[in-house]
Amino acid sequence: MSAPSGEVPVGALGARLIALLRVACATTLMVLSFAMLQPVLAVRLQTAGVSASAIGVLAMLPFLTVALMVPLMPAVFDRLGVAAAYRWGMGLEALATLGYAVTEDYALWCVLAVLGGIGAAAVWNGTEALIAHNAPPERRGRFTGLYQTALGAALAVGPFLPGLLPWSPRALTVCAAALMLAGLCLTFSRAVSVLQAGHEDALPAGLWATMCSVPGLVAIAFAGGVFEAGLGSITSAYGSQTGLSLAAAASVAGALGLGSFMLQYPCGWLSDHVSPRRVFGLAGALLLVASAAFVAATAWPPVLWICAFVWGAVGGALYTLTMIRVAHQFAATSAVAGTAAMITGYTVGGAVGPSFSGVMLDFFGAPGQAAWLSALAIVVLLLSRRFSGLAGHG
Repeated sequence: MSAPSGEVPVGALGARLIALLRVACATTLMVLSFAMLQPVLAVRLQTAGVSASAIGVLAMLPFLTVALMVPLMPAVFDRLGVAAAYRWGMGLEALATLGYAVTEDYALWCVLAVLGGIGAAAVWNGTEALIAHNAPPERRGRFTGLYQTALGAALAVGPFLPGLLPWSPRALTVCAAALMLAGLCLTFSRAVSVLQAGHEDALPAGLWATMCSVPGLVAIAFAGGVFEAGLGSITSAYGSQTGLSLAAAASVAGALGLGSFMLQYPCGWLSDHVSPRRVFGLAGALLLVASAAFVAATAWPPVLWICAFVWGAVGGALYTLTMIRVAHQFAATSAVAGTAAMITGYTVGGAVGPSFSGVMLDFFGAPGQAAWLSALAIVVLLLSRRFSGLAGHG
């Protein structure tokens, strides 16, 4: 008996979801490898006598490369296909990581960091687009939230692996490359090869045109980047300035990461059952309360951890929620440009957050930081009114 018109046969849906699981697991392995690799590379450079500023430049290069490459990804995916571009990206990441194991030259490491960043841009954008397009609409929030939770766990666990594995730094670097190659091998199946991130008759969409078509979502993704990715280091530095020990100040960033990890799946579930207007409105309200409360950080230091936890939890949720909304809004066309637009907004927010917050703290202290973050939270609240009041609608 054939499936009704417009519906996907159960067997085909199952195969597609298994293929999607393969991609999500491969990307999670890549993130785990990256999270383990970064402190290992930093230690290798430090023991070789490289300056802290040079180590910082190397750490920045992959993120800068991703930010520059993501706008080009829709065209790359259109030419190569999403699955092929994804595999090339994983391959470039693994090759770059293996390169760290066989050389000690800092300049070459910088080249490898750029090469890995190019691969990461393809893997990041490709995975988001594939999940956005292929996850069942009625469970899209839960699928996206579960994936983001897995990434959060990988980012949290990765830095602890060098302490748990009794290997040399070079051996750990080889292990990181092996994890990436294992992820790449996971994607070599026919089901993954035929995964699409848009309908075959969809016209290619440029990044700028896509961003202009969903400016509210881009702005919310920007806010998510500021709160989740842009406040950890600067808030820890402020905590140290107020007299906290190194361990206590660093734990502020840990509270932010813990919040991000814990709220991803619950927010995905909520988006499947509650209207986007209410979900975004609730997020904006929570951010406003936490941001306004930061003004009391000087008088009552525990506010630092409370605010950081909420910023990480809700900021990470905003990114997840924008990806879910993009999937709904571009369901009839292609999710590639839409997810690229959200990644761009989030990345810019992650870059602006620490720099602008640093200026506000230097010149205006905690009240200045509270004021500008509260203003950003109010923007999210106002933008939430633009979305549908019906669950599952854009």
